[in-house]
Amino acid sequence: MLSQAYGHLDGLTAVMLFGIGFALLLLDKNLMKKIIGFSMMDSGIYLFLASYGYIESRLAPIYQEGVTEASAYINPLPAGLVLTGIVVGVSVTAVMLGLTVRLYERYHSLDIDEIAEKIRREGK
Repeated sequence: MLSQAYGHLDGLTAVMLFGIGFALLLLDKNLMKKIIGFSMMDSGIYLFLASYGYIESRLAPIYQEGVTEASAYINPLPAGLVLTGIVVGVSVTAVMLGLTVRLYERYHSLDIDEIAEKIRREGK
């Protein structure tokens, strides 16, 4: 019973992380906070996949001596998806940070509205 409560706690934590990250991404004007929100959303998704991909009392999907049936192991697909997602998430975060640095060097601000206003003034 207690393990089921922890499973739901993992799911709730994942949804909360995703929600907080989405709110930061959607509502905040600061580019750094948007990047942090994106990373929080990523972490929520990884936690969700990892927690629901794990089955208590099953073995890791590594060869165990004498155990040949597939039902004795957990599904390795969620772990593979999490690892792939981490690699993609780090790459996208690096690109976003690089673009943010370039924007700051050019417009001396991290506020999206200020940057948009300066771009409009440059265009005229």
